[in-house]
Amino acid sequence: MQKFDSQFKTLEYIVAKAENILLVAHTRPDPDTVGSNSAFHEHLVALGKNVTIACYDEFPQVLLPLGEKKFVHPETLDLKPFDAVFALDSVDRGFHLFREKLSDDQVVVLMDHHPDIELLGDVVIIDADYSSTSELLYLYFKQTGARITKRMATYLLAGLVFDTGGFKHSKVTPAVMEMASTLMQKGAPLDKVSQIIFAHRNIAALRLWGKAIEKARLYPENGMLVTAVTQEEILECEASAEDIYQVTSILSTVPDAKFALVLSERDASTVRGSLRSMDHHGVDVSQIAHAFGGGGHVLASGFEIPGKIVDTGEGFLIM
Repeated sequence: MQKFDSQFKTLEYIVAKAENILLVAHTRPDPDTVGSNSAFHEHLVALGKNVTIACYDEFPQVLLPLGEKKFVHPETLDLKPFDAVFALDSVDRGFHLFREKLSDDQVVVLMDHHPDIELLGDVVIIDADYSSTSELLYLYFKQTGARITKRMATYLLAGLVFDTGGFKHSKVTPAVMEMASTLMQKGAPLDKVSQIIFAHRNIAALRLWGKAIEKARLYPENGMLVTAVTQEEILECEASAEDIYQVTSILSTVPDAKFALVLSERDASTVRGSLRSMDHHGVDVSQIAHAFGGGGHVLASGFEIPGKIVDTGEGFLIM
């Protein structure tokens, strides 16, 4: 696990010198990218900086109880005024789409924990051995002596809880548990955060879950448990794409399944594939995601491909 003491010192210098700062959250924002960007936004604003969070999607409705932040679509932004741009958990999942539009005199900082990232920056803080980008940001705050408010602690805890699967994944270390303890001491409510991320389900979400689980198919030859959700089903249930969050995790716990795949239509021509596995199965789902142009972690990955879902009765096709 890499130490980033030198990079954190450089990052602190960049923050001190920059006046206009752009933070970048990844597409289909989850609690880690929301939590890290929102916590950093709070910190930078407290320092008197002008800060904007860019994202190709809106702030997730399910995470509103954490405290909403304004997400601005990158294509609507004039990028020239920004002194520094920070890609937090979004290096290859959103930031890469407009990286080339930045000028050489704009400082680019990359902070991420996803593997196989090839994009370059002026400061690179990337290591897949860390549990989350929220953990990396917390370490920066800790080294620089930054004041972590209750609101910041709540954002960071949300990212930590989500990306560790509620402290169940293999990347959970004693340092991760110590971080969670410190954030709770600063006022972050673990029960509320867990409720928002894992427990709270509206009727629309439950209907959608029922449809997805009912259609699930197990392939014993490779241990894949797969299901699919169409746009029509999402609309019929009066649900949203965000309600699909936990279907993959639930299916991955089925005893006979080595890994789970949930296909979901995100718009009229895009299908999202979400992959999950359990550590003891020894399946690297990131390799499957890479085959389709995606990426992620060994136990949690995803990809997007063009097409529509067709249920043949024997399986699901993307056409």
